[in-house]
Amino acid sequence: MSTCHRCSAELAPGMAFCGVCGARQAGQAAAGIFHYVPHPHIEGRKKKAPKSTHPQAGTMGPLARFNAALAVRITGAVGTMWCAYVFALLALVSLPDAVRGGTPTLIAWIAQTFLQLVLLSIIIVGQKVESAASETRAIDTYQDAEAILREATEIQKHLLAQDALLADLIQRLQAPAQPGA
Repeated sequence: MSTCHRCSAELAPGMAFCGVCGARQAGQAAAGIFHYVPHPHIEGRKKKAPKSTHPQAGTMGPLARFNAALAVRITGAVGTMWCAYVFALLALVSLPDAVRGGTPTLIAWIAQTFLQLVLLSIIIVGQKVESAASETRAIDTYQDAEAILREATEIQKHLLAQDALLADLIQRLQAPAQPGA
């Protein structure tokens, strides 16, 4: 990136006028007073989705890190549909005894055994899916805000360049006519 010869402000490539002081830059044509540079996220967003990230352990002690890692592993294992299928089969093993025990035993089996075992895994799977979608939306929102901020900054630079050009044109129009010109 180049700098203004008068005020040393950074200039976007191709700018004919400095957006800060309005000075015409050597070798730049008046038609190219501003060179638009789109934010890289705009094109990148069209090509790929953001990657998921997980929070880090931070400043946890060794025991807390171990407990957290163990909990994540167990949750990862239990929070699968395969685990839900295994739990359903495990619960079905005791179904004949629940049926022989009568209606109260069958209702207790459904509520305390089948639903708790099977729904536990299914709920964890659902929460993981929702969490991943929420994280993706949060990353997208952050990157969109970052791109919008960059675009607004570029718009401001463009307006400053136009202001400088207009000020130069107004100054030329208001200057007294020189003889022979």
